[in-house]
Amino acid sequence: MRSVLDFNALKVFVAVVESESFVGASKVLEMPTSNVSRCISQLEEKLNLQLIERSTRHMKLTQPGHLLYARAKPLLEALEQTETELMLRQAQFKGPLRLCIPNEIGPALLGSVIADFACQYPELEISCVTNLAGLESLRDDLDLAIIVARGQIDDRDYIARHLVTIPCTIVAAPSVIQRYGIPAQIQQFAALPCITTVSALKGAPWQFVNKKGRFETIKVKGHYRVNSGEMAGHAALAGIGFAILSKQVCQPYINDGRLIEIEFEQSAAPLQLFALYSNRRYLPAKTRALIDLIHQRLSHQYGGGR
Repeated sequence: MRSVLDFNALKVFVAVVESESFVGASKVLEMPTSNVSRCISQLEEKLNLQLIERSTRHMKLTQPGHLLYARAKPLLEALEQTETELMLRQAQFKGPLRLCIPNEIGPALLGSVIADFACQYPELEISCVTNLAGLESLRDDLDLAIIVARGQIDDRDYIARHLVTIPCTIVAAPSVIQRYGIPAQIQQFAALPCITTVSALKGAPWQFVNKKGRFETIKVKGHYRVNSGEMAGHAALAGIGFAILSKQVCQPYINDGRLIEIEFEQSAAPLQLFALYSNRRYLPAKTRALIDLIHQRLSHQYGGGR
């Protein structure tokens, strides 16, 4: 059987009883007196009972009215206390905070940020795992996942907040250039030895961004696959093939000549770091604060913006 009582109707009823008038209740609730009167009438109609005897000079609770007030008052107080506790818990920096960051690049980029956050809020119980699970990690009852991606995030089950753009470039060792020459078009990579990923970045083809900002993909000849930027860097230095690497990471090797940077009309698609969480409306303050700190630190490091 479906209950005819609801929270708002009971709240109005209790306010009328304690104010001893419809006018007084309307002031307490900040709503028109006509709405208060209508709410009580609808409640009585649903219950098929008279709760309040009304006259031009006074109002009086009936026996059912006394019973409803006696039972409703503590229930409303308990609900209001629960609401207050939940809101405080939402705002407090206490309790568990479970997050996942990508292995390798995650500790390098985020290790000191998360450590500083833990020092700032010592009552938090931070649990941080590193893997490449990405979107799937949020299904493991985690509060936050930091993922690396190229292109758009297409999973609509989660909120994705962009944190930072990491520029990338195409490089190769001098020995690779001597053997294969410098390609003139990105389409040539389909026949050249390239260092690609196993499952990182969803094992996607190489992606480039043209002058109009649109993505172009090339299914490269990937005879050496890794899930590690560091592994890819070592492979490029060893002369295994062409690689797309973080510009910042490989710049020292470009400067000393151990790697040669190759530029095209289309630039290598940058890496995008995103913070993923399940629901924007109820995002706890502690989670939001960590995301804000990460965004602030990384924007300063990489100059901000996409």
